[in-house]
Amino acid sequence: MSSSTRNPEIVRVSQKGQTTIPKPLREKFGIETPGEVFVYEEGERIIIEPIPSLDELHGIHGGEREPGELLDRVRELKDEAHQRERERAERLRPSDAEDAEE
Repeated sequence: MSSSTRNPEIVRVSQKGQTTIPKPLREKFGIETPGEVFVYEEGERIIIEPIPSLDELHGIHGGEREPGELLDRVRELKDEAHQRERERAERLRPSDAEDAEE
């Protein structure tokens, strides 16, 4: 892989839907392994975003952020993910009209 993290790279997706975030990107964004990241949909794209560290969330190394700003963002992303799951479940649930036909 080139040294630039701006160039797209093809990664494999396993039969279980797993993939590996390239090492240069993990290093650049401070993604620990093993660890967790946010994964969500934005428009027609899948977004993978690092979860802020506890230090960032508690503000001692939070830089110029307002107190609680990152924690609010984490809560917002979790709420959005739960809403998407509820909407997906609703789309997959058979409608009453389909039930009547059976």
